[in-house]
Amino acid sequence: KGRDIIAGASTGSGKTLAFAVGLIKNAKEGYGIQGLVLTPTRELAEQITKELIHFSGEKILNIVSVYGGVSINPQMKKLQSAEIVVATPGRILDHISRNSIDLSRVNTLVLDEADRMLDMGFIDDVNEIVSHCPKERQTLLFSATISADIFNIAEKYMKYPLEISAEPHVDPAKLKQIYYDVDDNL
Repeated sequence: KGRDIIAGASTGSGKTLAFAVGLIKNAKEGYGIQGLVLTPTRELAEQITKELIHFSGEKILNIVSVYGGVSINPQMKKLQSAEIVVATPGRILDHISRNSIDLSRVNTLVLDEADRMLDMGFIDDVNEIVSHCPKERQTLLFSATISADIFNIAEKYMKYPLEISAEPHVDPAKLKQIYYDVDDNL
């Protein structure tokens, strides 16, 4: 129905699929950037992009990842034909300052892992990016935890958002997390 949504659900609960359906449905080939997903890390941006490409099936859409730590020039070229952009806030601001991105046709804005973006200090970046998007759009805010800061963002950018909380179906005690410490050149 195009309503703004605040969704709270744990990692691995299907949040990406939940917002992917609307993004893909509302995007048309050749109409510029219509979907923007902001996410806190480049790894998450790449993961979401892969999933969006997979979920889009046979619908022809240019879905582009945009994040720092790599050359900006190939991204500038890809943005010219993109319909959906998945990005980290800092790199989107780089593109805004270079006039290499046009957010004037965004009809769906997704703030994914909003709690982590706030924890990482991206609130001012998010505010700046949202100011370049049309006021008439659907805004979807996804977060593992719903805090007072999340509600502040919602109050500022959303119109009568519907709140959805998913019950966790995975026993956290059965999850195992591993990290690898690797050299920068790997």
